[in-house]
Amino acid sequence: MSASMKRREFMALLGGAAAAWPLTTSAQQAERVRRIGVLMDGTGTDMTLRAYVAALRTGLQKLGWIVGQNLRIQELWAESDSGRMRTYAAELVAIGADVILTGNTPIVQELQRQTRTIPIVFVALGDPVATGVVASLARPGGNATGFMNPPPSVSEKWLELLKEIAPGINHVLVMINAGNIANASRLPAIEASALSMGVRVSSSAIHDASDLKSAIDSIAREANTGLIVTPGAPISDLRKMLFEFANQNHLPAVYAYPQDAMEGGLMAYGAEPLDMWQRAASYVDRILRGEKPADLPVQGPTSYKLVINLKTARALGLDVPPTLLARADEVIE
Repeated sequence: MSASMKRREFMALLGGAAAAWPLTTSAQQAERVRRIGVLMDGTGTDMTLRAYVAALRTGLQKLGWIVGQNLRIQELWAESDSGRMRTYAAELVAIGADVILTGNTPIVQELQRQTRTIPIVFVALGDPVATGVVASLARPGGNATGFMNPPPSVSEKWLELLKEIAPGINHVLVMINAGNIANASRLPAIEASALSMGVRVSSSAIHDASDLKSAIDSIAREANTGLIVTPGAPISDLRKMLFEFANQNHLPAVYAYPQDAMEGGLMAYGAEPLDMWQRAASYVDRILRGEKPADLPVQGPTSYKLVINLKTARALGLDVPPTLLARADEVIE
C-alpha cells in the first residue's frame, strides 16, 4: 500500500471519529437532570435534620446520582408552619419534581392531596397504613412508599426501660404529637403494659411549645412521675426545650430516637433515622430507574439502639443499674 493511500485512509478514519465526537458529547449533555425535592418539617439550622439530608445525598452519590451532573436537590424547610408546608408542597409539585422526600406524616398527606402521580418517599414515618398514606405495607398501591418507625408494640419497651432506670415511678405522661394517628396508636400498648407494672398512664397532645410547657408543669407537681416521648414533629422540633424542662423538673424521660439521648435526653430506645435516610437513597434510585412506589414495600427498622446519657442521669439523681448499662449500645458520659 502506498504512503499516500495510507494517509488518505488515516484521514478518513480520523474524520469519521471526529464526526462522532459531537454526537457522544450531545448524548451526554442530553441526559436529563433529575429533580429531587426534600421537604422537612423543621428548620435548616437543625444539625440533626441536616445530617439526615446529608446521608441521603451520600447514598445517592454512591448509586451514581451526582448533584450538579445528573441530579438536582431542592431542600425546603417548613419550620413547623402548616401554611409554609402547604406552600412548599405546592412548589415541589409545580416544578415537576421526579421524587419528593419527607420525614413527616402531615407533609406526606398534604403532598398526596396535591399530587397522586409524583412519587413520594417517606422516612421514619409512623404507621402509614393507619394514617392512610399507603394501602398496605407489602403493596403500598399509590404514589408513596418508604421507611417507617418501629411498630406500636415497641412502645411497651419504653415503659419497661423507664421503670428499670427509675423504679419508683407510678405515673407516666405520654407526650403525643397532636393530630398524629400513628402516635396515638402507641398509647394502648403502653397502657396495657402499665397495668401489670402498677403504673398510671396519662397523655398530652402537643401542638407547640406552650403545650409542651403546660404538659411538663402538670406532671411535675406530682412525685414519682416520668415521661414517654413519642417520635415525630412537632415534639422532635422542640426536643431541646423538652430536655431542658424535663431535667429542670427532675423528670426521668425515655425517647424514641437514639439521637435524643446523645443531645441531652436521659435515655432513648428505637431505630436510628440516619440509617433510614441512607436506605431511602435506594428507593429513590429504583424509582428514578423506572420502578413504581406502588410496588415497593414499606420497610421497617432493621435494628434498634439503646442509648443512656449518664450525665443527665446524674443530674436527675438517678443510679443507673449496671445490668441496664451493660445492655446499652452507647453510654454518654
